[in-house]
Amino acid sequence: SRMKDMKRTFAYHGAEHKSIACFEAGDELTPENAMKHRRFHPRCGTSFMFFMILISIIIGLFLPWDNKLLRVGLKLLLLPLSVGVGFEVIMLAGKHPNFITKAISAPGLWVQRLTTKEPDEKQIECAIAALKTVLPDDFPEFAKEQAEKEQAEQEKAEQAEESSQSENS
Repeated sequence: SRMKDMKRTFAYHGAEHKSIACFEAGDELTPENAMKHRRFHPRCGTSFMFFMILISIIIGLFLPWDNKLLRVGLKLLLLPLSVGVGFEVIMLAGKHPNFITKAISAPGLWVQRLTTKEPDEKQIECAIAALKTVLPDDFPEFAKEQAEKEQAEQEKAEQAEESSQSENS
């Protein structure tokens, strides 16, 4: 995309992938280490959506065309099955890189060339903070630090509210 905001969004997407790859590789989660990793990830939501469209097309080929209501009903009934299969295949592709899983992942990775860009260091720092926030068991010090910040901000807001109430009295 040539739009500045979309390029920035795609760079954050790339930062997310790099930080996750860094974490999964067992490297220390720093911007320098994350920058060494690829911006493409086999378990990306973009890959999942691409794969789900493909599964939907394949399932649609076997459904009856003569009754549209029946066709829509069957598609809806088969949706949990197709999503489950798609999810399992994407997870398999991420955990077991071999010729078959790489072939299955390739189209999704190609689409990621459109939906990710190389991030800058600040974007990687943001992605690392987000990753640490959603994995508090893996980063207990970070979780404690965030909880203390939240508590301090809440106390500050309460003090500001009390002072504005006393001024209004």
